[in-house]
This record gives sequence, C-alpha cells and structure tokens, in this order.
Amino acid sequence: MDENPQPVSPATLKFLARLVTVLTATMIVGLLVIVGLLVTRFWGNDTPAMPHLPDSITLPQGARATAFTQGPGWYAVVTDDNRILIFDRATGEMRQSVDLN
Repeated sequence: MDENPQPVSPATLKFLARLVTVLTATMIVGLLVIVGLLVTRFWGNDTPAMPHLPDSITLPQGARATAFTQGPGWYAVVTDDNRILIFDRATGEMRQSVDLN
C-alpha cells in the first residue's frame, strides 16, 4: 500500500458531486415517469367493451363444447368429438360443421 496517498483535487470532487446529483435527479424523474405511465394505463377510462356472447347455444345431440371463438356475424364451438360448429350470430342457426378427423 502507498503510505502517502495523493490528495484528490477539488475540481474532481466537484465533478463527482455534480455527476451524482445529475444521476440522482435522472433516476427520480425516470421513476416518476414509470409510475405515471402505470397509473394512466391501469386506471384509465379506455377499457374496451366486452364482446356480446349468445344467451344460449344449442349443440347437436351428444356433443360437448371444449372451446368457443367468435367473429363478426358468427361464432364457433369446438366439440369434444373433433368438430367445429359455426353458427350465425343473428339467428343462432348452424351455418357449417367442419370435421377435424
């Protein structure tokens, strides 16, 4: 070890003090921006409307639904017997049956 350490110049100490102050201010501003973005995203009034689901769906005899999806003017049900049943949204009538086997 060095028995006689060299003194640090006052200019270097001032530079380090300013650097620490600037970095602290930058971190505080960044944290405030992140908190502000989280608050506006989670508690904003821009929640999308829930999609309209049919009140009831009549499936063919013996079919059990395993999945549901919908699009404009139609909705589809995937059954446990490997079929996709596509229904008309307005009338509820089955438009098409797709066999997956």
